[in-house]
Amino acid sequence: MLTPFVTAQRILTSFASILISTTLCTQAVYAQEADRINFAEHKKAIALAERLQAKEGIPATATFELLKQAELLPPVIKAVQPPKTKSVRNWDKYRGNFVEPYRIRKGVEFWNENLDTLKEAQAKYGIPQEVIVAIIGVETLYGQHIGNFRVLDSLATLAFAYPEGQRDRSEFFLSELEAFIALCNKTHLDALEVKGSYAGAIGLGQFMPSSWTNFAVDGDADGIVDLFHSRRDAIFSVANFLKVHGWESGKATRVLVEIEHADNLSELLAPDIVPTFTPSAMQEKGLKIKGPTLPDEKLALIELVRGEAEPTFVAGGQNFFVVTRYNRSSFYANAVLELSEALKLRRDMTKQVANQAGNTPVDR
Repeated sequence: MLTPFVTAQRILTSFASILISTTLCTQAVYAQEADRINFAEHKKAIALAERLQAKEGIPATATFELLKQAELLPPVIKAVQPPKTKSVRNWDKYRGNFVEPYRIRKGVEFWNENLDTLKEAQAKYGIPQEVIVAIIGVETLYGQHIGNFRVLDSLATLAFAYPEGQRDRSEFFLSELEAFIALCNKTHLDALEVKGSYAGAIGLGQFMPSSWTNFAVDGDADGIVDLFHSRRDAIFSVANFLKVHGWESGKATRVLVEIEHADNLSELLAPDIVPTFTPSAMQEKGLKIKGPTLPDEKLALIELVRGEAEPTFVAGGQNFFVVTRYNRSSFYANAVLELSEALKLRRDMTKQVANQAGNTPVDR
């Protein structure tokens, strides 16, 4: 039988346990609420709402209400932060992610399924079919991976909570957030539903919102630009983007080179990706051009670092530079153009085998 003292002691212990548990739960709720940032209260939100009201006629209250529903995404912050341990860039590893058998096989399938559209796009914009296919292949694996982040959350996170300690790109993402809200106001897109990459790119071709506004095309003429479900819209939009940014038919994309002597290597690499030297000037400075070029066109020497191994070099022409307008990376442009070459080679071989077997040719 318990004494009154022991009974009282157990009651007090139980009460203390309940009090501690309640306190911890309350603290957890407060911590959870603290993590939910109200982006509508950010100092830049007022100016954003005012601009959208003045330019697009969107009531400021509507913008604030939308921003209240945007959520901070820690994975997005992590994605734009530099790695804790510095890694050495390696073209071979990067290339292996994109110029590989599955992407080539699926690319030929995509090409054949959309052949008529690709032919029309090439005729209208002058962009080779294989280049259009390659960009969609690198960006989303032909629509298989268009992104799982809600674009409103991604752009708000990067506009209002960009991580410190690195180059601040918050203004860029703020402008894209503005473009996204305006785009959704004008179109069928629902700002609370649209999903894309961690950086806010959307659709088969991964257009940023401003690119959708400026370069997307209604390829199927149904009155709606749909870069998610209309392959024709996506194909025409990619082609239009490249044309507007200066693609020139007949000019070089990438040309293999051999370094005969490296005396002028630093001079040749100084302009980076900007086409600067004629083929003859490159040859005079110690390069052997191993592909067709026009005598008067300008080229840039592109260095593709390979970790601890010796780098690889290619000469990039005007059209190589244009591909970097899609993604400002020489690795990206070279991967797209190598993939386009692999796609064309694979498709041509498939057509040749089919013709030799007496089957219906791929083209019609």
